[in-house]
Amino acid sequence: MKTPLRYQMSEYDCGPTSMLNAVSYLFEREAVPPELIRNIMLFTLDVYNDAGDFGRSGTSPAAMAFLSNWLSCFGRVGKLPVSSRYLSGDSVFFGPTSLINDALKRRGAVVLRLFLEGAHYVALTGISDEGVQVFDPYFGYRTPDQRVKYVGDRPWACNRVIPLEVFDSEGTADYNLGPMEGREAVLIFNNNTMLTEEDTVEYII
Repeated sequence: MKTPLRYQMSEYDCGPTSMLNAVSYLFEREAVPPELIRNIMLFTLDVYNDAGDFGRSGTSPAAMAFLSNWLSCFGRVGKLPVSSRYLSGDSVFFGPTSLINDALKRRGAVVLRLFLEGAHYVALTGISDEGVQVFDPYFGYRTPDQRVKYVGDRPWACNRVIPLEVFDSEGTADYNLGPMEGREAVLIFNNNTMLTEEDTVEYII
C-alpha cells in the first residue's frame, strides 16, 4: 500500500520530509524498513543558525550528499532495492540532456533544492508536457506566480505542477533553482520499477 505524501512539521524540516516523500512515492509502505526512516532523520537538520541553534537553518548540501550515498549503499547490501545519485552545480538543470528529466522519465523521484522565500527542498515525482509534478511540503503557501498549477486530488504524487521555465532561472523567485553554484538534487530510484534504455524510447542519456 502507498501512503499519502506528507507536509513538514516545522519551518526547518523540508529536507528530511522531501526525502521521506520520495521514498513513499517509490515504495510500498510495507517495504520501507524503519532503519531508513531513522537515518533520514538522523543525517538531516544539521545546520546551525546565526544564533547557534542546531537545525534551525535546515539541512546542508553535505548532509544530502551523504544521505544519497548512504541510500545507494543501503540498496547494494540488499536492504531495499534503492539507488541514488547526488547532483550539484551546473549538472542541476532541466532540458533534453538533463539527468533530472531522465530520472523522472524513468520513474524515479528527485529531491530538489530551490527557492521559496529562501532555500527549500521539494520532491519531484513526474514530468509531462504540462510541467513537473512537485510535492511541496510547505503547507499553505501559495505563490503569486500564475504559471504554478495547484493540485488537490493527487496526495500520493504531487500538489503542484510547475512549468520547466519557472525552475530554470538563476534568480531567487518562487521555485527558481537559483545560481548555478548553489544548485543540488538527489535522484532516487526503486530498482525494481526503474525504466532502462531497453524499456522506453524516451530514454535519452
